[in-house]
Amino acid sequence: MNTPRDTWEKPPFIANRALRWAVYLGLIIYFGWVGLTMPIDWGRVSEGIGRAGRIFGGAFPPSFERSGLLIDGFLESLKIAILATAGGALLSIPIAFMAARNVAALPIFYIGRAIIIIARSFHPVIVAILFVKAVGFGPFAGVLTLIIYSIGFVAKMLAEKIEEIDFGQVEAVRAAGAPYLSTLIYAIFPQIMPRQIGLTIYQLDSNLRASAVVGIVGAGGIGATLANAFGRYDYDFALAITIVIVAVILLSEAVSGLVRKHIQ
Repeated sequence: MNTPRDTWEKPPFIANRALRWAVYLGLIIYFGWVGLTMPIDWGRVSEGIGRAGRIFGGAFPPSFERSGLLIDGFLESLKIAILATAGGALLSIPIAFMAARNVAALPIFYIGRAIIIIARSFHPVIVAILFVKAVGFGPFAGVLTLIIYSIGFVAKMLAEKIEEIDFGQVEAVRAAGAPYLSTLIYAIFPQIMPRQIGLTIYQLDSNLRASAVVGIVGAGGIGATLANAFGRYDYDFALAITIVIVAVILLSEAVSGLVRKHIQ
């Protein structure tokens, strides 16, 4: 005696069984073809395994003897992250209003969206290389890089929040005869301010991580210290720097999470 099925089963990704297996077979063939045709020098890979062993062997135990140099690099990264977050957050506010369709005219909207798209189009390392070539090595290139990086994220998220506001409050303030600036201050800013604070805190945490990456290409901070350590083959000091970077990022992630939780 067959019992009726009373349990739900997830439907397959592709209902047609033949088509489903054809897609699976096509994917297997494609990835196999990619793996076979990629120009991989397996001899160099085998040599690299030995070099990696020597690097890791020289990295243990980590050396904190030059802690002064490590602290200076970290403090420089912190300054870069703070300045870039402040500059990026301030610049993101007018750009977000330009990119919000419900408060900006169509030509302004397109300009605002274009700025955000350009800011989001390039990896911070690529932007850092451009600024290092333009203004030279050092933290100033890092600050400029992370300002662009901050605008790409904060302005986009803030523009989306502006488009989700309760527009009834805006219409009420306009009906009272308030000018445009007063409408922004009394009807829009109170609705987006918690989101802006949360985005700024998150971006500070993100910029602290990114400052370690852009420093490797010469944009200052702890990343530059790490790159110099590798250049001098000081693998034990490089491991110490890496440990500090991971510890600081974990701490900043915990602190920013607590702050965002309390402001929401």
